[in-house]
Amino acid sequence: MSGKRGILFDLDGVLTDTARYHYLAWKRLAGELGLAFSQEDNERLKGVDRLRSLEIMLELNGMSGAGCFPPAKKQAAIARKNVYYRELIRQITPGDILPGIPEFLEELRAGGFRTAVASASKNAPDVLERLGLAERFDYVADACAIAKAKPDPEVFLVCAEALGLKPEACIGIEDSQAGVEAIHRAAMFSVGIHVRVTSIPPDLPLGSTGELKLERILGAAAQWSKHAGYGEET
Repeated sequence: MSGKRGILFDLDGVLTDTARYHYLAWKRLAGELGLAFSQEDNERLKGVDRLRSLEIMLELNGMSGAGCFPPAKKQAAIARKNVYYRELIRQITPGDILPGIPEFLEELRAGGFRTAVASASKNAPDVLERLGLAERFDYVADACAIAKAKPDPEVFLVCAEALGLKPEACIGIEDSQAGVEAIHRAAMFSVGIHVRVTSIPPDLPLGSTGELKLERILGAAAQWSKHAGYGEET
């Protein structure tokens, strides 16, 4: 890849692991609503926005009918979940950055890459501040302005546009199936971190963030670009 290039990061599961906080917040809400909810169920919520997450929980409990949970009750429930989540993330510190991320960000800066956070989380700015990473990215998606949740590609396309780059000049890094699908729909190269594949696999599957090495990613992306019809370089 030549010219301006961009790396787009999901937040949860890529920069830090907030999955446990999401699980605890959803678990607390589920208990209040009389819903069954397990850690395995929580896997289905990765990369999904709050409203859809609640709807999945209701479906798992056989309560997906229109009369079971009216829209106003859903909005009140997800607002309460967010209060619980925000209470929990007050514990986050720079020590919660996932392995290899600081070194990888330094590598990208030295290589002249543009970077963005493509997260559906409205709490992303707060989490980045607590991690001490807020100044390390050129752009952070405004989740309030994103109309369609992953697997829709909107957030990745918005990030590419904000960086002034074509989608094919960007690489997306995700840990969820919905996120990988979103990257593919955005016509970008995908790197997956320990993705539980149920449909489309990432173009470059990795076992952990510690495996994020620029040379390896660019080599795989160059092959992808060639086969995708963009030539050996974009």
